[in-house]
Amino acid sequence: MSERLEPGMVVRHPGQPDWGLGQVQSVIGSRVTVNFEEVGKIVVDSRVVHLEWVIDPPH
Repeated sequence: MSERLEPGMVVRHPGQPDWGLGQVQSVIGSRVTVNFEEVGKIVVDSRVVHLEWVIDPPH
């Protein structure tokens, strides 16, 4: 999943809806750093958590 994520994408954590929307900051292997509206920066393991896309990045 992380290979499809890019910095700038807006995502949602399906298991933590109260975190709000998050913007992908970086992707290094399976480690995805996301800045969520309500909790700040969180590092997510994309092998375990499948972040949901909200908005695709501009191409």
